[in-house]
Formats: sequence, structure tokens, C-alpha cells
Amino acid sequence: MIVGLFPDLSSAGGIQRAGRLTAAALLSYASRRGETCTSLSLNDRADTSNARIGSQEIQFTGFGRSKRHFAAAAWRVAGEGPRLVVALHPNLAPIVAAMKFRSPRTRFVTFAHGVEVWTPLNAMRRWSLDRCDLVLAPSAYTVRQLIEQQGTKPEKTGRLAWSLGPEFDARKTPTATVPPTGFPSGRIILTVGRWDAGEAYKGVDHLIAALPELLRDVSDLHLVAIGGGSDLPRLEQLSRQSSAAENIHFLPFLDPEQLDAAYDSCDVFALPSRGEGFGLVFLEAMSHCKPVVGGAHGGTPDVIEDGESGYLVRYGEVSELANRLRRLLTDEPLRRRMGTAARYRVVRDFTFERFSAEFTARLDGLLSAAR
Repeated sequence: MIVGLFPDLSSAGGIQRAGRLTAAALLSYASRRGETCTSLSLNDRADTSNARIGSQEIQFTGFGRSKRHFAAAAWRVAGEGPRLVVALHPNLAPIVAAMKFRSPRTRFVTFAHGVEVWTPLNAMRRWSLDRCDLVLAPSAYTVRQLIEQQGTKPEKTGRLAWSLGPEFDARKTPTATVPPTGFPSGRIILTVGRWDAGEAYKGVDHLIAALPELLRDVSDLHLVAIGGGSDLPRLEQLSRQSSAAENIHFLPFLDPEQLDAAYDSCDVFALPSRGEGFGLVFLEAMSHCKPVVGGAHGGTPDVIEDGESGYLVRYGEVSELANRLRRLLTDEPLRRRMGTAARYRVVRDFTFERFSAEFTARLDGLLSAAR
């Protein structure tokens, strides 16, 4: 048996999408080995459910945010002596440690994502993380923080970058589509994310601040922010106070087809965040041949090649952000050249096939060493 432990599989968000990527790869891995694959999700509704990634259906059991029931189920599964357990968040490490106590021959892998391990965890979680056989992270920066902040042994860490889903077809060239409802005409800066108050480091407020300056050179420019969350009222208030209020548009989370249309319809994608552990939205924009602007912090430099597929900017440097955006918006050949380079980078480095192959190699090595 192979077991996956997930915080959440069915909702929107980067960690949830990373979870679905991993669940799909685990399911394929178990199938190739002739083993069963069991997936447990803490925060999904209490029931047996399905999540879709591409054409693949992932069946899992949710526990309606009940940590007690989730932990009890994990303990029962550990009693069956699974060969491998993969946990998709460091917050699940204490459960992993308990499972290891019950099934010491099982190999345990935990994923870290980003900001949650950039400062020291509490003593219990650090101790639990140390009980894992392997801790993976999507960026070199987060791997370093695991070692420096959590005291994880370097030989127990590894980098495994996320990817687009299996539905991405590198052979298909993006084609123009009809913009989603509410999408303005003109030149477009697009940003996409979950706007939560606890993650108010995404830099959307800096995009709002840069827009009046950019409008002096690009009169038909609009900023479109797609997403929702508890920080949205603050961002909407900032936009109302801006002299560029009429050029700022907030759209709710869109379904995948409409989101694709939004990427197709923008000129530049920007998320000048200081706290991205990786940034799957960059990959989505890049797959549509769009140049991207991101923060020169965290895991973003692992995705964006500064000056090649887009630009990296220092968080809070609104003038620097405006200069990079102006350069892209006023130079169509540059925009096209960087957009082409961005898609090439996705096709080369960030396909599901690459992710699944690297993940499989990591798991094979771990299980071989346990024999």
C-alpha cells in the first residue's frame, strides 16, 4: 500500500493544485508497482470524493477538518504496514511521526511549500519533520530554509519543482480565445491568486500603486486581478482611492477554460510577491507565451529567468516594478521574444511528465535504500 496525506485536494489554491499533481503521480506510481493507493484529505468534506486533474480522477477520503478523525484514520492505515507514506504539508509531520512509531519499516516523505518553513516551526513540528526519511521542496531557497531554519539534515532534503498538470500539451500552440466576461479591452496586466489577509505579500497593492504612472505612457492600460479572499476588501479600497480606479478590475475565481482565456487575452502577467514558495500561476501564464514579472524572492527565481522569460523585481520597489512593466508594454518585439522564451522554459522544465519522472526516481531510490 502507498498512502497520501493531504491538507486539501478539491479547492482552489497553489498547495491544493500541488496536492492534486502529487496524488496523480502517486496513483500512477502505485499502479505501475501493482500496489493500492490510499489518499486521505484533512480539510475536504467528510466523505469519499473525487478530484480531477486532466483526464484523471483521484479518489480520496475527506475528514471535514476533523484532525481527530484524520489522525485516527492515519493511525489505522499505519497498522496495515504501508510501504510508503507521502504527506503534502509540514503541518502533517506530527501525524507522520506517529505513523512511523507504529510502522517503523514504512518510508515517509513530507513536502514543504514555502513561507511555512522560512521561519522556525515549533519544537514538536521540527522534531516530527526530522523523523521523515525525505523532505522535498519546490525551490532551492526553501530547501535552504529547511536546513537553516528547521535543522533538517541536508541529506534528507531534496528539490522537486512543481509543474503544470497532465492536461498541458506541449505540442499545441496557444490560440486566441474570447476573453472572459468582464474582461476589459486594451492592453492588460493580469494577476491571479488567492488574496488572503494572512498573505498580503502578493504585491497586488504595488501593481495598483504603479498603474497611474504607467497610464501616462500606455493610455489604454488595465489591471485585471483574478481571485478572492479575505484581503480583497482592502485591495478594492486601494483601487477606489487610486486615480486609475476605472482601469482596475477585480474578477472572481474563474473555471479553467475562462482562466485560459484570461491568460490568452493579457499582455503581461505580474505577481511581484515576496512570499512565493514557487508560483504555479507563473507557469500557467508562461505556457500561454506571456512574459512574467515576479518578486526577486523565495522560489520565484527558480521559475523566472530574469531578462529572458520576464523580470524579477524587489518587493515594494514600485518604481522598479513600473519600469519593468513599461518596458514590456511599450516594446512589442521584446514582449513576444520573452513570451516565446517563457513557453520554451515551461515545455523544457515544467511538464507533468518531468515532475512524475523525477518524483518516481526519488521514491524508487528511497524504497531501494530501505531494503
